[in-house]
Amino acid sequence: MTNVKNRVLILDFGSQTTQLIARRVREAGVYCEMHPFNLSLERIRAISPKAIILSGGPASVYDPDAPSVNKAIFRMGLPVLGICYGMQLMAQSMGGQVEKGVRREYGHARLYFAESNELFYGLAVKPASHQVWMSHGDRIEVLPTGFKAIAWSENTPAAAMRHESLPLFGVQFHPEVVHTEIGMDILKNFLFRIAGCVPDWDMHSFVDTAVREIQERVGQERVICALSGGVDSTVTALLINKAIGHQLTSIFVNNGLLRKNEAETVLAFLKALNLNVRYVNASERFLAKLAGVVEPEKKRRIIGEEFIHIFEEEANALGDVHYLAQGTLYPDVIESVSFKGPSAVIKSHHNVGGLPERMKLKLIEPLRELFKDEVRGVAKELGMPEELIHRHPFPGPGLAIRILGDVTRERLEILREADAIVLEEMKKSGWYYQVWQAFAVLLPIKTVGVMGDERTYENVVALRAVTSLDAMTADWAKLPYDLLGTISNRIINEVRGVNRVCYDISSKPPATIEWE
Repeated sequence: MTNVKNRVLILDFGSQTTQLIARRVREAGVYCEMHPFNLSLERIRAISPKAIILSGGPASVYDPDAPSVNKAIFRMGLPVLGICYGMQLMAQSMGGQVEKGVRREYGHARLYFAESNELFYGLAVKPASHQVWMSHGDRIEVLPTGFKAIAWSENTPAAAMRHESLPLFGVQFHPEVVHTEIGMDILKNFLFRIAGCVPDWDMHSFVDTAVREIQERVGQERVICALSGGVDSTVTALLINKAIGHQLTSIFVNNGLLRKNEAETVLAFLKALNLNVRYVNASERFLAKLAGVVEPEKKRRIIGEEFIHIFEEEANALGDVHYLAQGTLYPDVIESVSFKGPSAVIKSHHNVGGLPERMKLKLIEPLRELFKDEVRGVAKELGMPEELIHRHPFPGPGLAIRILGDVTRERLEILREADAIVLEEMKKSGWYYQVWQAFAVLLPIKTVGVMGDERTYENVVALRAVTSLDAMTADWAKLPYDLLGTISNRIINEVRGVNRVCYDISSKPPATIEWE
């Protein structure tokens, strides 16, 4: 956001909780950006942050290929907070000594303050201890000159440190996770008392700024919007419609991979939002392209490229269209661009990693800096009905990545019917609005069963329901047994071709929410 005055830069060293740091900073009302650890000094200066946070990471600072930063960032006069690996890197870069600890320290630990200071402002020094979350095997044995330990744990003499004259701080624990009971207090102290940030990041200011930027960039040009009917793409369309009105045409493509009755439902509520929508039924095209394809990344790229071909065809039919808008979110960008490079990418999102290089249309992604819950905040600002705001996320590649293996009409029909039962029972029980996402997955295996005293050999459906705030991390939902039983009985009895239902109890990480 070009008009944001308070920016915090987070340099990512590969921690699984780096995204949580960003979430906590934004929850405090301060805009932040995540970038790989090796961001150049020129780019850092161009971003002009008010503070820098160094994330944790899985490496050891003394490894030959350990990720590092230009030591000049510690002499820029900017407040810097190192977390876990980030603290150790700060210590080593400034002349300290980091070694393997006698004992590793993972999970809950008790933190003891050594002094009162700005980082611990408002937090009592005298209580016996505070619960924090540790995740490290190394520790700082010798502090750099000018630094002093300000907290300790039973296994870590320097569990937090600060420089005596420079605004440099480090914590060995993770303040971003909920298990650190004083974590948000510490982050707010760093942001407001040390860095002097002002909490000016909210969705009202985002909408005002985004509308101005869209108007300035687009001018009198025409825009088409890739509209799926999900929250992300619908908010994108409403935001751009607010900015340029009749210059926007939204394209709703039925790729043949939608849920039961999805096309009719989506078109009905889009019409109620007074958006100019063109409907394209391209089911046959997508199914033909996907025939025989089983590799998940290949599925995503095929679907992404086919979408672009259709959007370009529609743009040509409309005439004089130069921009394509889509609902890319920050988690899409983060998961598609790893801090280690392409080899460590979690998955290619169809609207990030699936776009062909030859695409002629210029992209507009007004939500690219937002997490999902922030998008829902924008939706409220734009007046979207609550039932649409809280629709469960549905992936751009649709049911293709919920069918493990080959995508066929028969398998799509089985999954549609099973998925419809899942959603119907979740809504009927009231659990739909208590979870982040719930859906069915069709597995590429068959199992033996008994129906009507006869042996069957049919498909397996897996149920997936998770709780989350922003999809960066997620936990499996503890649904009531009777609800799971009802869903299972209905699927087996009503969906021809299924004789077994399983429930996925994996969290993210290590699993992802979607199966492919």
